Amino acid sequence: MQRSDGRNWSRAALRRLSAACAMSAVVSCAHAPAPPLASADLLSQAMMREPIVLLGEVHDNVAQHRLRAQALRQMLERGSRPALAFEQFDRDMQPQINRARQEPGDTASRVTHLIEVAGARGWNWELYRPYLALALEYDLPIVAANLSRSQAMRIARDGADSVFDAKQRTALGLDAVAPDLQRAQEHEIELGHCGRVPPEALPALAMAQIARDAFLAESIRPYFDRGVVLLTGNGHARRDIGVPRHLSREEAARAISIGLLEDDERAAELARDFDVALRTPVQTRADPCAHLAPLRMGAGPAESSPRG
Repeated sequence: MQRSDGRNWSRAALRRLSAACAMSAVVSCAHAPAPPLASADLLSQAMMREPIVLLGEVHDNVAQHRLRAQALRQMLERGSRPALAFEQFDRDMQPQINRARQEPGDTASRVTHLIEVAGARGWNWELYRPYLALALEYDLPIVAANLSRSQAMRIARDGADSVFDAKQRTALGLDAVAPDLQRAQEHEIELGHCGRVPPEALPALAMAQIARDAFLAESIRPYFDRGVVLLTGNGHARRDIGVPRHLSREEAARAISIGLLEDDERAAELARDFDVALRTPVQTRADPCAHLAPLRMGAGPAESSPRG
């Protein structure tokens, strides 16, 4: 089964959540108010509240992508000109992206070329074409924001010092990760992989995910004064464990985390992790846990994880 933030749930995880809801004396999961149904107007209004927009998604949800593109266009038509930052682009591809966007041609062919330059793998790129087309139409910076898969795998296998030197680790906050963040990421990874991660692999995999969030924050930081929209998975937009954990207090005050949650029984509980949460239809998909093999030590983060 799949959570509204794009992570997979095992049946055991769902039983644990149900038990937690039943026993909680402080927070009632069953009676938490459901977030409002999403519309382009509501989403664009939320996106214009702050200059730093962390815009979540369930990666394969077609309705969410359509809604986000509509809201972004409304935002641009009202005069905003933020940079567009993509989880889907690895940071080391930035020079090639910069060169590719300067080449002549119609918008559709230029978008195709940008996708080809980025490697054109690991994502359903048809869902991301509208954002790239808007970036070209309005001459917005296109920011490659993510760690590469190979870097994330190295961190998961050999630790953060295999990718970052001491100065970089300090700047990213990776030399002193808060215990609550480490525990929470380990828990999320266990749920996201249907309970099939060896316990001894969880700390390293959590560090890789934390490094990705820290790196995403660092990649978009140069655009804070101009304004930036980070297009990313819901997990990276979450206030409790995602990119906001790697912003200063002053930066966080200028940022808004937006979750687009699938309209199921978990949406109300997950909405608490965002400044703004909106409900969208559930994307039809096969049970992602049905054929998922146990994760091997050293395999690194799953490239196709809907959570991102």
